[in-house]
Amino acid sequence: MNLIWLLLQASWVNVAIAVLTGLISGGCSARLIALINSAVNEQSTNNLLWYFVGLAVVALLTSVISQVLLISLAQEAVYHLRLRLSRGILSSPLRHLEELGASRLLATLTEDVQTLSNTIFVIPFVCIDVAIIAGCLIYLGWLSGVVFLIVIVFLGIAIASTQFLLTRARKFLSLAREEQDRLFKHFRAITDGVKELKLHALRRQAFLSDELQISAATSRDHNLTAFKTFAIATGWGNLLFFTIVGLLIFALPQLTTVSPAILSAYILTITYLLVPFQNILERLPALFRANVALQKVERMKLALASQKETNNTTEISTTNWNKLELDQVTHTYRGEQEDSNFVLGELSLTLYPGQLVFIVGGNGSGKSTLAKIITGLYVPESGKIRLDNKLINEENLEWYRQHFSAIFSDFFLFERLLGIENASLDQQAQEYLQKLHLNTKVQVKDGLLSTTALSQGQRKRLALLTVFLEDRPIYLFDEWASDQDPYFRDIFYKELLLNLKKRNKTILVISHDDRYFHLADRVIKLDYGKVEYDSSYA
Repeated sequence: MNLIWLLLQASWVNVAIAVLTGLISGGCSARLIALINSAVNEQSTNNLLWYFVGLAVVALLTSVISQVLLISLAQEAVYHLRLRLSRGILSSPLRHLEELGASRLLATLTEDVQTLSNTIFVIPFVCIDVAIIAGCLIYLGWLSGVVFLIVIVFLGIAIASTQFLLTRARKFLSLAREEQDRLFKHFRAITDGVKELKLHALRRQAFLSDELQISAATSRDHNLTAFKTFAIATGWGNLLFFTIVGLLIFALPQLTTVSPAILSAYILTITYLLVPFQNILERLPALFRANVALQKVERMKLALASQKETNNTTEISTTNWNKLELDQVTHTYRGEQEDSNFVLGELSLTLYPGQLVFIVGGNGSGKSTLAKIITGLYVPESGKIRLDNKLINEENLEWYRQHFSAIFSDFFLFERLLGIENASLDQQAQEYLQKLHLNTKVQVKDGLLSTTALSQGQRKRLALLTVFLEDRPIYLFDEWASDQDPYFRDIFYKELLLNLKKRNKTILVISHDDRYFHLADRVIKLDYGKVEYDSSYA
């Protein structure tokens, strides 16, 4: 039912048309069976020929129309689902996304949505099969109410017994999907930690045997149990079908008086129904997997919606501002255990245009957390942020963020210079590449970078290209110079940062490079989430 609802969300009108044409196709197919049965029992079939041809053509056309409509709806539904999920992720608070975890998000965006995309195309064929079954059952009821009642009772028993197996299979599919989240986490560990695993044989062996292998085996076992159960259900369903035919041939004539013509029509129709019933049974595993995937997607959508931010960019960010205030701001970083919470604050800071501010402190002192609060990526749990006495809240948080350009330690580098409206973008980009000593490595054409496959230090310099082109009033650099050689580290601190300062930009630099602290207007040192000192460097 969830899959049908997904299609209805795309267009209930088209679903209605598809269902109607599918029912017509099923009705025509049932009528064809009746016509064949009549032809078998009549000596002359000349007057039935064109009737047969007409029914066959209508059945074919309505079947094609129904399938084309449903296939289009299915692909449209998956398309909109992908966009809604992506927008939901982008409109959720960063902290909430970090709590959900990248592995879980990726599993939903890739595994679940792809499962839906691969499976949802079978829905049209299932609908046609259901329509054929419905039409044939109506025909059987018209032939003989008594025989139809006997067949329906037996079918009810058969469906109930098969449903028990299907419910069990679906349970194991759900367990396999839950294990898939853990598998994705292990796959990320392989790609992100490949160097560490290669350098430590015992760690690699322990990871494979104690982590990945156990998770993969659990997923395999759940899937095996599910699909074995589906196979048993399919075999059981086929057996029951032939049992019905056997009962009609051998048992029914002993119980009640049935004309040979009606009995022949029943046997012919039920034999014909075997194909659509088998089709449905064979497609049930894929449909159940898609239903489990859709449930995961819906849970993800609910999790994202529960923490949704207001995206409001109607206001233009200001380039002329006087002060940015953090007033008694606090933020709690919750660990996996209750006693491992890290509290930042209370912090009160005021930043001004044209300042070069170094944020320093030991590892775990709260520097990166403070950077995310200042840039609006984390929302303070208490305290206030004001820009020129304008209180920053949910309504204007998106506007506030547009004042910042940042390169975090775990930055991402896009292959295209997105969102930068500049008629001379390529020319300006090439000029910056020259300053960054990357002009021999990277070219820009129509805003597209020729490559991002560079060393980490060069990738960080390429990230500078993006933030320089954005030309925003406040810049943040989180341990930017840590991967640079001494020569370019000097250029960064003594030329690039000072050039930004001359342009009245505010620059926040998280750094351990104490030999450059004298260049700062202010040095703010954090220690366990508190400001140890905030002073001009002397």
